[in-house]
Amino acid sequence: MADTFNPTWNLDRIFSGGSESASFQTFLSDLHTDIENFYAELTQTEAPEEDEQARGWLGVLDRYEDLAKRLREAFAFIECLRAQNMHDHKADELGNRVQAYDARFQSCLTLLKAHISAIPDLAWEKLLTDNEKVKNIRFPLEEMRRHAKEQLPADQERIINELSVDGYHGWSALYDTAVGQMTIDFNHPTKGQQTLSVGQLANLLTDSDRNVRVKAFAAWECAWEKQSAYCAAALNHLAGFRLSVYKQRQWEDVLKEPLDINRMSRKTLETMWETITTYKPRLVKYLQRKAERLGVEKLAWHDVEAPLVTNAEKVSYEDGAAFIIEQFSTFHPKMGQFAEQALKNRWVEAEDRSGKRPGGFCTSFPLTKESRIFMTYSGTPDNVSTLAHELGHAYHQSVMNDIPYLNQDYAMNVAETASTFAELVVSDAAIKAAKTEEERLSHLEDKLQRAVAFFMNIHARFLFETRFYEARKKGLVSIDRLNTLMLEAQKEAYCDALDSYHPTFWASKLHFYITDVPFYNFPYTFGYLFSMGIYAKALEEGPAFAQKYDALLRDTGSMRVEDLAKKHLGVDLEQPDFWQSACETVCQDVDRYLQLTS
Repeated sequence: MADTFNPTWNLDRIFSGGSESASFQTFLSDLHTDIENFYAELTQTEAPEEDEQARGWLGVLDRYEDLAKRLREAFAFIECLRAQNMHDHKADELGNRVQAYDARFQSCLTLLKAHISAIPDLAWEKLLTDNEKVKNIRFPLEEMRRHAKEQLPADQERIINELSVDGYHGWSALYDTAVGQMTIDFNHPTKGQQTLSVGQLANLLTDSDRNVRVKAFAAWECAWEKQSAYCAAALNHLAGFRLSVYKQRQWEDVLKEPLDINRMSRKTLETMWETITTYKPRLVKYLQRKAERLGVEKLAWHDVEAPLVTNAEKVSYEDGAAFIIEQFSTFHPKMGQFAEQALKNRWVEAEDRSGKRPGGFCTSFPLTKESRIFMTYSGTPDNVSTLAHELGHAYHQSVMNDIPYLNQDYAMNVAETASTFAELVVSDAAIKAAKTEEERLSHLEDKLQRAVAFFMNIHARFLFETRFYEARKKGLVSIDRLNTLMLEAQKEAYCDALDSYHPTFWASKLHFYITDVPFYNFPYTFGYLFSMGIYAKALEEGPAFAQKYDALLRDTGSMRVEDLAKKHLGVDLEQPDFWQSACETVCQDVDRYLQLTS
């Protein structure tokens, strides 16, 4: 399969010319004009008071949906430009421009919600039951109506949207700028002096050579300590803006917004974390065994995700992609065909080069009906898992492309379900296909590292962010205090099973600075465990489950997660039973690992 898959993506299929694209400039100009016209229309019209008026008003929904898709297309393109080259200042300018358009569009949404909220109950109910189009998008419309009643009057919400461009989102942009300018000098034990991007150094934190990891982590911590003043300012003021808005809305609970966004109850969240906590001691046994195999008393932070096989062969991008296609196809031919087309059509940016931002993501283009995947592939098993993860995201979007756009707005927690499910398919296949016990252990190790990440690392992020927001209510939080909060959260989340931790993690982790989705953490763990339940059902039912899986994914944007679980899995997420069964599945891998390494 040599030369079948190119590891660089093709963005010209979306807009040719990159950040200098003339067609993109025209697209943005037209988008700006149409958003302003839509805003004027909404400010000049009254909310319908009778069902006859409401039916005539429905065209507003079509215009909203059209603008939402176009704005998403623009954001996705700019996200790709910025990721592939952190020094593309033109892309930064375009991003600021679209952010301003989005602020106006959010004001449009505020007015639209106000219109929906103002429709009398009788007229609203008649509209929902009599009109087939509205009936199909009842869930998002009811959600808009409820949100409008919980927020400030429309005029005040519009002011917040306008101020957020240079306030709330501006602090996030400052963080991106600081990270984009970072280069890190690193004296590699075998390769000598290097100047690396953040993403390149991050890859060395999981190097198979512990000497490399130790030096890389020291350089990593030093680099983020130097950036901590910028990061602390960004995090404090971003959080301050958010808390000020919550105060005006009289929202006392900082989790209200993230729970609403993820369409889940606080009881579900609490039950999930409580259940996980009871199972952590079994994961600690895995950490202890890994420490024994590394010849240390306790693992250091940089050891947790490190491979134990020091002479493992690298997996080429070609081979990794081919393996994913094969395993996807085994579960669901449609899923395998999709992955092959995405890879052949260059939807993936995976080249290992400097100048790229760290991490990985999948973003969708609703007008083009394509996705783009970003990562840095260096040939590790974890890279193969990441590629499978992001292709899972892309597949999720693909099965929703033909339903109303308002029903495609699925939350992060269920988005992580499809991606994590894809990882499970590939991970278990890799374990079964292993030719040696050492290779089998390597793949099992990779799988357990993700379990530790979701049970412990993500929990540490959640604990830190929860406590940080409580501290921020009282004033600015110092760098020292941020380090302390992070250290305390990590020790608690890891059951104090490590020898050293990562106190500047709050600075190095992009997720704390994302303004679109607050608390960019617990949805990962939800998706991981939820996918465990779906995966177990898939193994139980065999090929017949594939169509049910697609049906579940298609429903993710049109119901709360508790209802989704009841409909497709027959479980109650507010009770511990489901979470216990998912945790037991994880711990079976721990038991298997302990047995193989005894």
